[in-house]
Amino acid sequence: MNILVIGDIVGRPGRRALKQGLARIQRQEDISFTIANAENAAGGRGLTRAVMDEILGAGIDVITMGNHVWDNKDIFNFIDDEFRLLRPANYPSPCPGQGYHLYKAGFSKNIGIINLSGRVFVSNLECPFKLMDSILSEVEDQADIIIVDFHAEATSEKLAFAYYVDGRATAVLGTHTHIQTSDERILPRGTAYITDLGMTGPSDSVLGMDKEIVIEKFLTGRPARFEVASGSAQLQGVILRLDDNTDQVLEIKRISILYSE
Repeated sequence: MNILVIGDIVGRPGRRALKQGLARIQRQEDISFTIANAENAAGGRGLTRAVMDEILGAGIDVITMGNHVWDNKDIFNFIDDEFRLLRPANYPSPCPGQGYHLYKAGFSKNIGIINLSGRVFVSNLECPFKLMDSILSEVEDQADIIIVDFHAEATSEKLAFAYYVDGRATAVLGTHTHIQTSDERILPRGTAYITDLGMTGPSDSVLGMDKEIVIEKFLTGRPARFEVASGSAQLQGVILRLDDNTDQVLEIKRISILYSE
């Protein structure tokens, strides 16, 4: 089985790249299941129902989120009703939506997708390490495959978490920084890992935002309202190749494809 996991979709350019490239990747790589982080998909901040429908319609099976999950208030109108949409599981209770879910892939595989947020530079979140233990006790007997979107700032926290669950999760895939890292690997007990999947969004930008606005903010120190950049867009993420009998990861392969406007 081959699973595609796509890095943070940023704004209209990211959605355009998704529609330009996803179907071809799925066909060429024989993809059975596709996951994408979309916390920046609507104007660079948050998610609307229309944008969610657009992303799901493009061929995404599950959408994960992150620290921008509540930035667009429209999400409160649908997050409780859409099982294909996840937000970080370690947000304080009570909290709308869900942080993990079991999905069916093909005719026989149950895939558990877990969305967690790191705590470095972020306060008031439940410990993702301890919560992961609790979630695993609930889903590990039902799930053939367990994939974690670990949305966090610090590389150290992402890597420590991956080693903590090594052998208990199929993959721990970092999101949030929008810069694809080249440290993809399979850990000693079999868990696939990468610090950051990268970004699906405007390539000529600063993390998806208009570079001139960002530069001006650094030069002046004054507040600035960031805007999603325009132009060519990239699609980044990883493909997980799994053994159909053991469900162990055989390969984790980075992808990074540039699409013209």
